[in-house]
Amino acid sequence: MQNQTIPPQSVSPDQAAQTKSAGDESLAPQQTRIMGRFSYLLAWFGGCVSIGTFTMGSSVVGSLNLIQATLAIAIGCFVIGVALAINGAAGYKYGIPFMVQARSAFGFAGTRLPGLVRAVPAIVWYGFQSWIGAGALNMVSATLFGFDNLVFFFIAFQFLQIGLSVMGFQGIKWLENIGSGFILLSLVYMFYSTVQQYGDALSANLLTMEGSWGLPFWGATMLFLGIYSTMILNVSDYSREHKRGTGPGLLTTIYAMSIMPCTLFMGLIGYMVSEATGVADPIQVFASAVNNTPLLMTTLLFIAFAQVTTNVLNNVVPPTYVLMDVFKLKFRTATVIVGLLAFATFPWELVQDESAAGLQLFVQTYSAFLGPIFAILAVDYYLIRRRTLDIAKFYDEQGPYRGVNYAALIATAVGIVVALFFSAVSWYASLIPAGLTYYLLMRHWTPCQRFCD
Repeated sequence: MQNQTIPPQSVSPDQAAQTKSAGDESLAPQQTRIMGRFSYLLAWFGGCVSIGTFTMGSSVVGSLNLIQATLAIAIGCFVIGVALAINGAAGYKYGIPFMVQARSAFGFAGTRLPGLVRAVPAIVWYGFQSWIGAGALNMVSATLFGFDNLVFFFIAFQFLQIGLSVMGFQGIKWLENIGSGFILLSLVYMFYSTVQQYGDALSANLLTMEGSWGLPFWGATMLFLGIYSTMILNVSDYSREHKRGTGPGLLTTIYAMSIMPCTLFMGLIGYMVSEATGVADPIQVFASAVNNTPLLMTTLLFIAFAQVTTNVLNNVVPPTYVLMDVFKLKFRTATVIVGLLAFATFPWELVQDESAAGLQLFVQTYSAFLGPIFAILAVDYYLIRRRTLDIAKFYDEQGPYRGVNYAALIATAVGIVVALFFSAVSWYASLIPAGLTYYLLMRHWTPCQRFCD
């Protein structure tokens, strides 16, 4: 179904005039959808090869055995798929991005809070993954040509990604779709090489270790979920590009099945290699695991390419839309600023062997902020709005959603406090307190009533 539009009665004439064609990115309702089901699945597949997943696999060594780690990843992916389908429904139905979707719950001014909470982890991961990709390119250069300059490759690699990002979703679509096959084959090969290299040591330690089915296990499911909890929040930025006609069940399957292979391979590779060697830096790991130079070069190029596909989808678009909303910037200007901000994240500090525990804490902490916002958006759309939105009001700065909805801020604070008390499962722990607080305030607190229209 080409050129699908949202229902005419949902958009004012002025707003309909602002609707952009595919690839011309804006915050207006998306009229033309450019991704079918298979293309959408490949986009998510290509965008989920996160080196952060490798690091999370390293961080659970010593607390889970191999079977427990595998199940923890699978459960995390299933929860991600369900959460993506739930929070992406508004964007899919009405073509609105995350920063617009959040206006009914937080208010025009209040959306700066969820925007900031979403943007900061994205920029940190952007810098971290760019450093990893640059390290892979530097090793290729040093091996083949004798030129070894990691800082040069980091700067060049970052500007390459900025150049790709300004192409918008049309460029992102083709980059992800074309790269998915190469990514899958490379992941299978990397997994095979890891088992071949370290199989004897792994069989002695990982399968016989007792591990835990208690809090460490469920905490591990949240760590692998936490890598994608950022995307759960702004999934509407992507679902608005998906063509109509896909039901919630099939969408959940698409999300879970696109995320599962990459997360399983990367998480288990990180887990097994760190158990066998104690090394958390993926560049060092694969340099030692692959003895054949051509295959090593292919593997390193895969690592670099995978960082591009992940960054442009997951770590560029969300903060770009935040800057567009808050500072009224054009898409291309905002992408350039986001790319430059990634330089300031000091990613070289995040790839140290001792940094795996720090990244684990980072994921647990930002998940404590992201979980409450997800719960509030879900309650707002399904229980307060009953899945029916008056889109014209979402673009009327003087309308009922003007200013700040303090019910959302209070509910977010309640969810964060509870989550920080249960930091190992912070995302899970925050959902009910935040969602219930928001619902009760919206139903019974007078200052919130104009947001309930």
